Amino acid sequence: MIILGIETSCDETAAAVVRDDRKVLAERLLSQAEAHRPYGGIVPEIAARAHLEHIDRLVAEAMDEAGLGFGQLDGVAATGGPGLIGGVIVGVMTGKAIAAVTGKPFLAINHLEGHALSARLVEDAAFPYLLLLVSGGHCQLLAVEGVGRYRRLGTTVDDAAGEAFDKCAKLLGLGYPGGAALEDAARAGNPKRFSLPRPLLGRPGCDFSFSGLKTAVRMAIESRLTGSAELDRQDVADLAASFQAAIADVLADRTAKALKTFRHHHADANTLVVAGGVAANRTLRHRLERVAGEAGFRFLAPPPRLCTDNAAMIAWAGVERLKLGLIDRLDFAPRPRWPLDPDAPAAIGAGVKA
Repeated sequence: MIILGIETSCDETAAAVVRDDRKVLAERLLSQAEAHRPYGGIVPEIAARAHLEHIDRLVAEAMDEAGLGFGQLDGVAATGGPGLIGGVIVGVMTGKAIAAVTGKPFLAINHLEGHALSARLVEDAAFPYLLLLVSGGHCQLLAVEGVGRYRRLGTTVDDAAGEAFDKCAKLLGLGYPGGAALEDAARAGNPKRFSLPRPLLGRPGCDFSFSGLKTAVRMAIESRLTGSAELDRQDVADLAASFQAAIADVLADRTAKALKTFRHHHADANTLVVAGGVAANRTLRHRLERVAGEAGFRFLAPPPRLCTDNAAMIAWAGVERLKLGLIDRLDFAPRPRWPLDPDAPAAIGAGVKA
């Protein structure tokens, strides 16, 4: 089974061809970071126009690299949401057009499900498993009980962890995108120099909160700026390290609680999967791996290239859904909001692409 995947939900335009034996036959990705950098964040109109300009070329290049014609595909998968609606429309319409012309099945993929199943593209992760989905727009803990079967244990009550990384990087003058830049700066910093809050640490439940942490970083910066023109290099490194340590403590605490809840319902399950853009952060990966080990769980995270937005995970989700006969009609409507667990209470982190 061979699936073409298309991803256009945010600021990466991507196409990939994936086979059901976990072989990525071809992959193309165009980052829009340079286009958005002058604005310090993603501009939806710029993102949509860039997707429209480049998606046909990237799809053609991926198919050429795979050495396949469209007629040799078994299906076409495209991110149907959640995301910036202009970009989602571009990807969905491209996928529908290819499916309609070739007569192949069309699969509208929930972007979050792409992340949720991405570990299974790397190795055989049996259901059920606990997922920490942590990215720029999402921060959730989910029991993954099967394809299309997700039960949310916790989510952010305000901002996602990745959004906090980007905003704090901007405050520190590290530019956009900020997650990787902040991680780099933190390597030279002292994580104990600044006392920053750990929101909800030790509290009941598995929810997250990062808005107050961002505010604390801003106040620490303002305090350091008193009587000086700018932060020096060590100030930036120490604040970055202190912020990253606070995030790690919160993620570790909330995930440890979720592991206990998850095991109560799934006594024989033993895998923690961490996915999403923030999962590429090595400090956080090491910390969460330790949390998993202490709870007797196996730790599994996709390689960094599959943590950030990509089309290979969308194609793989298409493989998983097509095997179960979960095909979508060509009148599918793109969805800017699309929670994985529709029965969970509405929340900012439950399916909104920020």
